[in-house]
Amino acid sequence: MSKRGEKTVSMKDRFLVRLLGNERWQAITIPVFAILLSLIAAAIVILLVGKNPLTAFQSLMQGSGLWPKASYAAKKSMLTDFMSFLDLMTPMLFAALAVAVAFKAGLFNIGVSGQMLCAGFAATAAVGYLEIPGVVAKPLVVLIGIVVGALVGGLIGFLKYRFNINEVVSSIMLNYIAQYVISFLIYTNYVDPVSRQSRYVLASARLTLADTEIGGLKMNIPLGFILALIAVAAVKFLMDKTRLGYELKTVGANSKAARYAGINVKKSIVASMMISGCLAGLAGVTYYLGYYASIGPRTLASTGFDAIAVSLLGNSNPVGILFSSFLITAITKGSTYMSSTVGVPQEIASVVTGLILLFSACGAYIQHLVKRSKDRMTEAQAEQHNGKEVDG
Repeated sequence: MSKRGEKTVSMKDRFLVRLLGNERWQAITIPVFAILLSLIAAAIVILLVGKNPLTAFQSLMQGSGLWPKASYAAKKSMLTDFMSFLDLMTPMLFAALAVAVAFKAGLFNIGVSGQMLCAGFAATAAVGYLEIPGVVAKPLVVLIGIVVGALVGGLIGFLKYRFNINEVVSSIMLNYIAQYVISFLIYTNYVDPVSRQSRYVLASARLTLADTEIGGLKMNIPLGFILALIAVAAVKFLMDKTRLGYELKTVGANSKAARYAGINVKKSIVASMMISGCLAGLAGVTYYLGYYASIGPRTLASTGFDAIAVSLLGNSNPVGILFSSFLITAITKGSTYMSSTVGVPQEIASVVTGLILLFSACGAYIQHLVKRSKDRMTEAQAEQHNGKEVDG
């Protein structure tokens, strides 16, 4: 009996249980394990194109300011690269939080890019070209981003509960509407004849202090990053400590049970999309009036779509999203430097991001495998124990 019990426990079962079996830490260990698997898969892809994976990964970190380069231009250093990395990470963090809030309520906000564009254009048109002090302009930009994002997100929520229009359909359509209407307005009123983009906003309205000299270094200081960290704490508090957060999660888990329990499902749908829109609006102003200082017509920021991967990787948890946005932004930011120094095609960075998303989507399956391995070990131990009692 005991030998038969021993045979049912494979090395794979022992490995999975020992590595990932602690249920208390699975929210961390399983995503980390998935990321490691994805990086191994990415290393294989890089090997197939004839490059050294370690050198490629090192260049990714160098391009993001996470690893020192061999040399730097005047008034540049690893710190300046890292500040630029944080500048790009800021809208990503806001956008991923926007996706996560909608996820919690059982909604899929695929219109984050459109909401970013609406908020960014509204702030640009209203404040971006005004000759007013920065202490006035910058808060106005943030306020406009919040309001416009909330209105667009709230419209999607209203269409969902009032006419039962799927939020994926309405948000995609609003993406196209925003993209082409705003392109028309840029070309007719705000276009720069040289760049064919919107005119650059004034420095007083930017949420990034560009080329600021500190200690002999010229760097971009992202003011919005502090707001993003506050947003992480605020969303965490909202979801874990407030009645509204509980209602949103209940509606997302089972809307029929939530309605039976007395929760106003329609109100929760609109509220979740408005909050999601607020965060998307902040992503828009930190992107178009932060990392960039203009808007490219007829294009949507890829940040809004990449944020879906970031949110999934972070398990829709604000703290997890903070780390996942750090990882995805490092890959995105470092891909150009990797391409120029190592010769790895820039598209490989997108492959790495896709692999991370793919393996992260398998998190539930990995958790199932761990549970099945634990069950096998429990059964084997029970058989072994019974066999000893019989022998006794």
